[in-house]
Amino acid sequence: MSIHGILGEQTTDYPTKYSPETLYPIDRSMGREAIGWQFDKPGIAKLSIGMDWWHAFEVSWLNTQGISQVAMARFSIPATSLFIVESKSLKLYLNSINFTEFASWDEVKTMLSKDLSNCVQGEVKVELFDLNNRDSELLITQPKGLCIDDALADSHEKIALTSHPDASLLKAKTQQSSRDSSQRFSFYSNLLRSSCPVTNQPDWGTLAVEVSSAIEVDDASMLRYILSFRQHNGFHEQCVEQIFADLSEFYQPTKLMVRAWYTRRGGIDINPCRVSDISLLPKPSRLIRQ
Repeated sequence: MSIHGILGEQTTDYPTKYSPETLYPIDRSMGREAIGWQFDKPGIAKLSIGMDWWHAFEVSWLNTQGISQVAMARFSIPATSLFIVESKSLKLYLNSINFTEFASWDEVKTMLSKDLSNCVQGEVKVELFDLNNRDSELLITQPKGLCIDDALADSHEKIALTSHPDASLLKAKTQQSSRDSSQRFSFYSNLLRSSCPVTNQPDWGTLAVEVSSAIEVDDASMLRYILSFRQHNGFHEQCVEQIFADLSEFYQPTKLMVRAWYTRRGGIDINPCRVSDISLLPKPSRLIRQ
């Protein structure tokens, strides 16, 4: 299946009538096969343990009086779904209901869930948030752990630009690591950058990792690895799964959580999370950059 769809078009007609057919699916298997793991090897199945949280900040429709209603939305898309949805097609779909009347917020949520679930071939949970709700789950939070963005501050090393992520940059902190005892490491970086594989537009995000391993995390080498994504073309979900795969292979962890909060484009931000066990799945959240 092509990955281009509406996203690759230079000019776009914005629908003004309800248009679920606008939603364009992209097969997850393409990105997972590109990672290079074979499906019969341990670990590949874990790429489908997690969630993709999408936040939409430009959701609007009409009530039965013809008055515009506005809300923020969260779409929780399971990593087990066969497809992801192309971001621009989602924006066009949301625009298509701007002048459609609904009797209630629940009716909107039901329709959004049905259409998105049909698109990605997985059960999508939809939440709508009132802009006047000060206790909203969309309030700003902070990532947990140590920020490693200054891990190379004392080094005179010149960091080269690479075309693709380079897992060989990952190093253990010490030459000899005992695999008899596992330690927990929690860190994050605000320097994750990649590019859209269709438009080549830059995507910026914050990456957070929690890993339990007998191999001690070296902050400097981890930062080098994250920086190796800067010219990589990949969808948000694929980048997080690539990181999850690389860290799984290098650290052989007993537990692993990799998540990213990407800055929004077109009124939508995408926040993938992959875990080694579903019990490790954190709550969705958003950061100050979003």
